[in-house]
Amino acid sequence: MGQLTTNDGLPSSGRSWTMALRKPVVARTIKAISIVLIAGSVIVVGRLVPIDASMQRLQAWIEGAGVWGPVLFGMIYVVLALLMLPASLLTIAAGALFGLVWGTVLVSAASTVAAALAFLIARYLARETVARRVAAHPRISAVDRAVGEGGWRIVVLLRLSPAVPFNLQNYLYGLTPIRFWPCVLASWAAMLPGTFLYVYLGHAGRAGLAATGDAGGRSPAEWAMLVVGLIATVIVTIYVTRLARRALARQTGDSGARQEPAEEAPQSRRAARLWPTLALAVIAVALSSGAMVACSQSDRIRGLFGPPAVELVEQHPDQADGASFDHATLDALLARHVNAAGGVDYAALAADREPLRRYIAAIAEAPFAALGRDEKLALLINAYNAFTLDLLVEWLGRDGVAGIRDIPEARRWDDRRWSIGGQVWSLSQIEHEQIRAKFREPRIHWALVCAAVGCPPLRDEAYTAARLDEQLADQASRVHRDGSRWLRYEPHAARIELTPLYDWYGSDFVQVHGSVAAAVAKHHEAVRKDLEEGRKLQIAWLPYDWSLNSQDHLP
Repeated sequence: MGQLTTNDGLPSSGRSWTMALRKPVVARTIKAISIVLIAGSVIVVGRLVPIDASMQRLQAWIEGAGVWGPVLFGMIYVVLALLMLPASLLTIAAGALFGLVWGTVLVSAASTVAAALAFLIARYLARETVARRVAAHPRISAVDRAVGEGGWRIVVLLRLSPAVPFNLQNYLYGLTPIRFWPCVLASWAAMLPGTFLYVYLGHAGRAGLAATGDAGGRSPAEWAMLVVGLIATVIVTIYVTRLARRALARQTGDSGARQEPAEEAPQSRRAARLWPTLALAVIAVALSSGAMVACSQSDRIRGLFGPPAVELVEQHPDQADGASFDHATLDALLARHVNAAGGVDYAALAADREPLRRYIAAIAEAPFAALGRDEKLALLINAYNAFTLDLLVEWLGRDGVAGIRDIPEARRWDDRRWSIGGQVWSLSQIEHEQIRAKFREPRIHWALVCAAVGCPPLRDEAYTAARLDEQLADQASRVHRDGSRWLRYEPHAARIELTPLYDWYGSDFVQVHGSVAAAVAKHHEAVRKDLEEGRKLQIAWLPYDWSLNSQDHLP
């Protein structure tokens, strides 16, 4: 026995729920819930993924490429548009990477070049192929007639209205009678409002991610201007789009815009109302499910994107009369087993491990809460380095371990086993949660040592609160010497090669100094002079040597 169906082809058993979905109030409710779920999922994933740090790295790469960075970005944009792939995400990214003004200029130029090339391809190289492609769209014949009669004015209206997809328009105009330059110039002018809106979205989003990215942050007035500007841009764009749509409808006429038979129209209209609602709901469910999975795997996800971005804030006050901690045991141990180049005699350290274990036991009982700011920072740096040394002594020679990255991942940086003042943390937590997030001091990246040659040199002495600033300054000076494994500068080429530490922790240096180049200039006189003279430096990253920082590698 066949299944009963309704006039619209749906099984009778499914008619009730499809009719319910078509009710305006139900559809609006589903859409609203779906939008909330999508927005919430994006926010959750955005908090897990260090987007701002990734943007900092991408921006540093673009700056390092010099003039070729924007050129390559524009070329990618043109290729995507010619392939009829959506380039809106690149438009938003341009606002985040290049700022409001230059982002708009770059995308406007790239989109205009893409439109011009597509026009020429459609008119002279692939006319028949393009004609077959655009013939599948029912509005094309009406648009063709309108462009033939109205010329560049219709091009402006079409660009302002989403009646025909943007990338399809690029090819469509090559099939119409309109001339090349009127079409290109009209397209450039009419695409500017939409370009500005998407670039503004990227600019505002980047500002939100980097809200604490400079020393003083944004004032409430600056935030108000940013938000008001965004709202005004959205309103104006929507208003102009509606005006263009109405004017375009008058020019093309509805009769030419719809080609389906009359008996099929009601079913098509019902499907048009039903399926967008269902599609949005499916997307919302998929994204929210993905966000929940992402939350359960947050550590692994963060590990895929490198160190997390953090806000550098001073959270510990100076306490001149606070408690202190004695690092003499570690100081003597480092003096015995670390040479001037930062190389460690791990064999001798393994034989002399008892003082290291005694120092680590003392750290576990340290009066951490009672320590002042510099005492806390010196203790955390020393603790991190001592824990790393102990970890290497424990694993070297076992199961073929010859360096820190040979240690099983679960027993390495994310292993919560190290005690400081009664709190048990992993090495990653000490670095990212206790040091970076609570001290506005990017020089710590020249003091924390991960037992690799590419790391900053391990000092042959312990850090102390009394000499902390002097010691950090000396570490920065050592790392920024020309020709070292951390910095190589070619002043005539305005090119500088830097340790990847500047890449991985770029947001830390940007928060304090404004840019990676400005951070380097604090410790490198030639770079400082070039920046003061307005020279733009090309930044490249040196290879990071993960081999063990032993005295065999660092004699």
